[in-house]
Amino acid sequence: MGTRERLDAFLSRDWVRQVIIGVIIFNAIILGMETSAPLMEQFGPLIIALDTACLAFFVIEIGLKLYARGGRFFRDGWSIFDLVIVAIALVPAGQTLSALRALRILRVLRVISVAPRLRRVVEGFVTALPGMGSVFLLMAIIFYIGAVIATKLFAADFPEWFGTLGRSGYTLFQIMTLESWSMGIVRPVMDVHPWAWAFFLPFILITTFAVVNLLVGLIVNSMQDAHHAESEESTNSYRDDVLARLAAMEAKLDKLCEDRKD
Repeated sequence: MGTRERLDAFLSRDWVRQVIIGVIIFNAIILGMETSAPLMEQFGPLIIALDTACLAFFVIEIGLKLYARGGRFFRDGWSIFDLVIVAIALVPAGQTLSALRALRILRVLRVISVAPRLRRVVEGFVTALPGMGSVFLLMAIIFYIGAVIATKLFAADFPEWFGTLGRSGYTLFQIMTLESWSMGIVRPVMDVHPWAWAFFLPFILITTFAVVNLLVGLIVNSMQDAHHAESEESTNSYRDDVLARLAAMEAKLDKLCEDRKD
């Protein structure tokens, strides 16, 4: 086994992964402390030094992985994800790049690529995206139809909520989330248009209780498929290991029998 293979095996060990997760969480706490003015006044230099040390740790880690894995590093989506996150943190401070510097907190997302369970959740979510796209398209059509109807019906009396197509869409989105939908929007509208319930109730039933639950169902189903695939892969790996051991034992027994015959 060469140096690169040994280094790759070392970086893949569980305790090394746990150390990386610990540094990510510690760095997240440090970045949160930077938002506190009293803490920065008292411990500013120490906090900045600890943040710099965490960043140096991540840079060294990425460098070691690049050396150990070579071209394989760029064929792994999670490795590229880690590289981009660390690269964003290396952007120099400046007025024009202050927004990018604020994105340093994205380093916390690296815990997803390091923790296998979180990674499976994201992979399941990504797998569900094609089906989710169809649901989003359906919801967009429903929202567009609802916004057009609401604008034509209620714009004259409630221009702040339904004065334009955009305002109607935003108001309907608030209604879909059930945030102050009754006392805040629907009942005031019904005071002027008593029949307005005939529009809002079907809209809520279709979007909140049907389409949104369909979206959740797609995500849950994708997560279950990913879990079953992982369980099957683990079972197959265990079976192959057992078969390999049995084959080795059989070979040893055959050799012993041949030795006794001789």
